[in-house]
Amino acid sequence: MNVLSSALLLAATASAACAAVSAADAARLGQDLTPLGAEAKGNAEGTIPAWTGGITTPPAGYQPGMHHPDPFAADQPRFTVTAANAAQYQAQLTPGQLAMLQAHPTYKLTVYPTRRSASNPQRVYDATRQNATSATLVSGGNGIAGATVGVPFPLPQNGLEVLWNSLTRFRGVAATRYIDQAAVERGGGFQLVKFEDEFLFNYTRPDITAKELESSNTLIFFKQAVMAPARLAGTILLAQETMDQVKEPRRAWVYNAGRRRVTRAPNVAYDNPGTAADGQRTSDQFDMFNGAPDRYEWTLVGKKEMLVPYNSYKLHAKGVKVGEVLKPNHINPDLTRHELHRVWVVDAKLKPGTSHLYSRRTFYIDEDSWQILAADQYDGRGQLWRVSEAHCINYYDVQAFWSTLEVHHDLQNGRYLAVGLDNENRMYDFGIKRTPADFNPEALRRDGVR
Repeated sequence: MNVLSSALLLAATASAACAAVSAADAARLGQDLTPLGAEAKGNAEGTIPAWTGGITTPPAGYQPGMHHPDPFAADQPRFTVTAANAAQYQAQLTPGQLAMLQAHPTYKLTVYPTRRSASNPQRVYDATRQNATSATLVSGGNGIAGATVGVPFPLPQNGLEVLWNSLTRFRGVAATRYIDQAAVERGGGFQLVKFEDEFLFNYTRPDITAKELESSNTLIFFKQAVMAPARLAGTILLAQETMDQVKEPRRAWVYNAGRRRVTRAPNVAYDNPGTAADGQRTSDQFDMFNGAPDRYEWTLVGKKEMLVPYNSYKLHAKGVKVGEVLKPNHINPDLTRHELHRVWVVDAKLKPGTSHLYSRRTFYIDEDSWQILAADQYDGRGQLWRVSEAHCINYYDVQAFWSTLEVHHDLQNGRYLAVGLDNENRMYDFGIKRTPADFNPEALRRDGVR
């Protein structure tokens, strides 16, 4: 493991209750570190370039509401990783990628030049610098205090701080998205489930204060309506994502179209089944990881150069049919793009006396955006079970680096789940205006009877 320094090795074993960094360390942001805490320089080989700000303006011809045109469409592949040459690149591949290459001869990674495209608005950078000297983990790492809007721990000292950077990363303020989900059978068959999702990222609201955030204990407001198939259509889930979910579990309600009633939802968390996912993901796999971290011990392994999905504009393109994306065993590798990036490696192992379907999870988290790009999940026997990748783009209309498609492969049953297919749907709308009052049970009742 290419760990950055001996200091990082010591930090990896540090207690979860760490103090904020010094003003001198915070002053590195925007200097040798990017405003979010990544290494600004490239690597010695020149295969990872310096970060120069990412994408800050849309390419020529882009109009709001469009699927985002690929700013790197002219790039040519550097090389392709297959089962035949995987050993040559083993040091830069996750165990999950190696297992996929071994299990499926048609699986491959097409590797393109590295483009450090991630960017956020200036107010996120300003808040990150302020958070660096004020943010702390609280409640044994199950919550945070002293931070809003920006990354809380741009100079992380342990695995929980890296995780919280991912949980609070910038994804806009409010958004509506229209996406499809498919649990793909071994032979390639699938039925689409269509969702309309609505988010209010309470943590990144321009007017939010740390006091208000801690008082409300609410990180995200989320609403998900099932639009199809007919047997599921009309069901709406409302969730208020609490920051400290041990102190106060996620608040959730469901509108049942058949009964035309709003009821309190059961525990939509941990390893409970994901919505309409046919048992192919857990609730806390949505967005690669969400919810309470309390059932795991989180270890910061270090930072490593790895081949990860990045700038996946081909998968996002309008006009690409769902059937072109979804193939037997895995998505169409001719539509994917992998690049060499530095990622934080965080290993989570189940605590004694707790329970979860996954006994161990390893996360690979982008240094530039804090987005989880890949994850390996292990079963109760300690065997690699599910392999996840988040194929991301810069939504440059709001400067948010986020997934356009999540894929969760099951090595044991040969199936996979694709979440976020948007090619044949309307594009995300980041311009909606929402307040917390739009995400309460009364509002859910009004939505249900429309």
